[in-house]
Amino acid sequence: MFTGIIEELGTVDRVEQGTDAVRLTVRGPLAVAGAAIGDSISVNGVCLTVVERTTETFTADVMAQTLRMSTLAEAGPGTPVNLERAALVGGRLGGHIVQGHIDGTSELLSVTPGEAWRVLRFSLSPDLAPLVTNKGSIAVDGVSLTVSTISPATEPEQWFEVSLIPETLTATTLGKRTVGEHVNIETDILARHVERMLALADAGSRRSHS
Repeated sequence: MFTGIIEELGTVDRVEQGTDAVRLTVRGPLAVAGAAIGDSISVNGVCLTVVERTTETFTADVMAQTLRMSTLAEAGPGTPVNLERAALVGGRLGGHIVQGHIDGTSELLSVTPGEAWRVLRFSLSPDLAPLVTNKGSIAVDGVSLTVSTISPATEPEQWFEVSLIPETLTATTLGKRTVGEHVNIETDILARHVERMLALADAGSRRSHS
């Protein structure tokens, strides 16, 4: 489990292509400090398992399904990534509960500068739109954020906005994102559970009336 509070800006060091997977080596001295084989590290919001490590890098295997659902398929040597080690039990939960199990990707639609912040608008696919709510939590490339605005339910193309303070812009990769780029999205786990409960309740109701 993670909190969405990014600890370090790392970089992809090496990408080894396999037949149905990729072996990714990431440089992040802070993230790898104290890490052991088998530990979890969030890379742009994707939970990866450490299979090899040095004093400054760690290596993880990225399966085909993860490559299809995330932006890691586009990563290459030098790509900047947000890094976070798994949360310590008993520590402060500075963001929200983030599993590192992303739901998919979203496109950056617009960037609006403010006096001391920046508003980013992202697309929302029809299956994810019901899981995102105004003032709710969302993880974008592993960064815990609060949704500042969402599109009206009547709009055919759904979207959401987040307002980023200077600290978030400089401490994460989001400050350098440009329109048209894609990011990894993880919706709130509570919203996922509610959606599943409602789906099962509806299915049960349909069976009882058939």
